[in-house]
Amino acid sequence: MDLLERIDEWGRTTPERPAHVSAGRTLTYGALLRRSDAFAAHLALALPDDGSPVAVIGHKEPEMLIAFLGAVKAGHPYVPIDTSLPPHRVASIVATAGARLTLTPEYVSQLADVEADAPGRRLRMSDHYYIIFTSGSTGEPKGVVITLGCLTSFVNWMLDEQSFKEREEVFLNQAPFSFDLSVMDLYLSLATGGTLFSITREDIANPKQLYQAFAASGVTAWVSTPSFAQMCLAERRFAAEMLPQLRRFLFCGETLPPEVAAELLRRFPEAMVWNTYGPTEATVAATSICVNHALLGRYPSLPVGRPKPDARVLVMDEAGQPARPGERGEIVIAGPNVSPGYLGRPDLTARAFFDLDSQWAYRTGDWGYYRDGLLFFEGRMDSQIKLHGYRIEIGDIEANLMALPGVRDAVVIPVGKDGIYDSLTACVVLAERLAGSDFEVSCTLRAKLGKRLPSYMVPRRFCFQEAFPMTANGKVDRHKLAEALA
Repeated sequence: MDLLERIDEWGRTTPERPAHVSAGRTLTYGALLRRSDAFAAHLALALPDDGSPVAVIGHKEPEMLIAFLGAVKAGHPYVPIDTSLPPHRVASIVATAGARLTLTPEYVSQLADVEADAPGRRLRMSDHYYIIFTSGSTGEPKGVVITLGCLTSFVNWMLDEQSFKEREEVFLNQAPFSFDLSVMDLYLSLATGGTLFSITREDIANPKQLYQAFAASGVTAWVSTPSFAQMCLAERRFAAEMLPQLRRFLFCGETLPPEVAAELLRRFPEAMVWNTYGPTEATVAATSICVNHALLGRYPSLPVGRPKPDARVLVMDEAGQPARPGERGEIVIAGPNVSPGYLGRPDLTARAFFDLDSQWAYRTGDWGYYRDGLLFFEGRMDSQIKLHGYRIEIGDIEANLMALPGVRDAVVIPVGKDGIYDSLTACVVLAERLAGSDFEVSCTLRAKLGKRLPSYMVPRRFCFQEAFPMTANGKVDRHKLAEALA
């Protein structure tokens, strides 16, 4: 059985089991099968059989899962979009994807309730399954294509490694479906007949509501960014008594601080803590390691582990040769989990993807090194950073800032320590002095930028300058700017 068939089988054998719980609503496996089939039948009639993408916009509603599976069953990859994105960004993603339809929960609900059989199409491993858009340096997002083969490689690896209990697991869904970390909890849950327990942005904004949700969830597998777990640790009651069935933490999306791992092991002594690494272009993650007290005692910075069995993760030097153990170089990932490339951007694909000894490979742009057979991640080689688990191109924010009326130049500085960032500061040169105090101008620019970018990409602080310091070769001296802000 392929992945879709496996998910559908749970609908036939355990139709009453909850597949998804979100905001008090429950979607069973039987309903997921019936309604995704019906929606696939509708899409097959409404769209040409050309494999064109469909956009799915919402915030963790059960209808999003119905739309995802229905689209794929009809032969169309889906593009997940969270409603937290501003309209300008949504429009850019839909246009870049060439989506023929933009599906909302209301639209899906109406058409999925009409009884109909799915088209009966069988997906090939090379067929596009989903497309996730990431930050682009030009100010426009770029779509990462993931095939059924890529997703299958990732899911099979995790199932073999983690030995989940079928029909017994409850997976925490923290990330919105537009962020590829959610692929980990969504498809591991559906593949094992588990229950996906989504926490919404309303839950996260209300700590009392959030911890009540945790206590009632029965979560056995925690999937989140490390920064979200770190936030939860601020609550002293966040411990095994609150989540007594929790058996493992699965982290991805950013660096896992050793102190966070140590505190989780202390508060949840029966749970395992797993650190994983991988970009969207390599289908969520490509390396993993179980973090225990011995590992914490040996390494001041945690390794991201060993490669998945069907992939190679290399560290390449400047000459394009494998670096020696301990020598820093660029992390390159090769294997069946690597994306075929960027949607409609052969130029960007040719720069980042290549054939490596008959395996498709991706240049991550990440620094790394091997020690004791373990991979260590050392941050980005360019202006791309991770902030609260989101991959951000600094150039994307700067391009959108300079598109605002009254802004002549802009430089965005990530703020943090040891490669772990917690906020952004925008240094701005105005074309002309705007009315109001610096605080009022900052609020104006922040509001305008918020209409173009997701909230996590909007700088927390704005700093106004007459001109930027320059390096000897005529470029903005970002290092000096950062020092001045410290």
